[in-house]
Amino acid sequence: MARYTGPKTKIARKFHDPIYGADKSYERKPYAPGMHGQNRRRGKLSEYGVQLQEKQKAKYTYGILERQFRKLYAEASRRGGITGEVLLQLIEARLDNVVYRLGIAQSRAQARQLVSHRHITVNGEVVNVPSFLLKEGDVVAVRERSKSLEVIVNSVASHANRYSWLEWDNASMQGKFMNYPQRADIPENINEQLIVELYSK
Repeated sequence: MARYTGPKTKIARKFHDPIYGADKSYERKPYAPGMHGQNRRRGKLSEYGVQLQEKQKAKYTYGILERQFRKLYAEASRRGGITGEVLLQLIEARLDNVVYRLGIAQSRAQARQLVSHRHITVNGEVVNVPSFLLKEGDVVAVRERSKSLEVIVNSVASHANRYSWLEWDNASMQGKFMNYPQRADIPENINEQLIVELYSK
């Protein structure tokens, strides 16, 4: 499946937000990309433009393409609750995102690769689908023969952030998806209401 593999700083500058994490290049040039990025007087975005930009920002942040994103929105609409919050909860429940949040990988792109290459198990079974949606209580672990991989060992050792909806056991290299996170606990700077308004047109 197609994935964006271009320069990440350029995308962060496009959205005026370091969506891929700490970035020294972004800090040096926190304005729009292009030779006129710093000086060009851009016209005010329309309401549709603002909503579209927020959706694109969410897609780039989580590494999801339009078809998957639309399916997640449709699922969020079917479930009860506030659609925008449910959408983010479903995205956070994706296997690649949980692998990243647990600290098994240093980025979501790396997490997708680990899942695709069969290094991750869910409830003891190997799952190689990054978009696999976890349920409350599911146990995500590093496959036994993959625990000594340098990329995983280094990532786990350097990971400091822990999230209230996830439980991690360093000794066994496995974590538990306790529950869907509350919106206030999700650190991503995304205005999900704008996305809902866009898809509701």
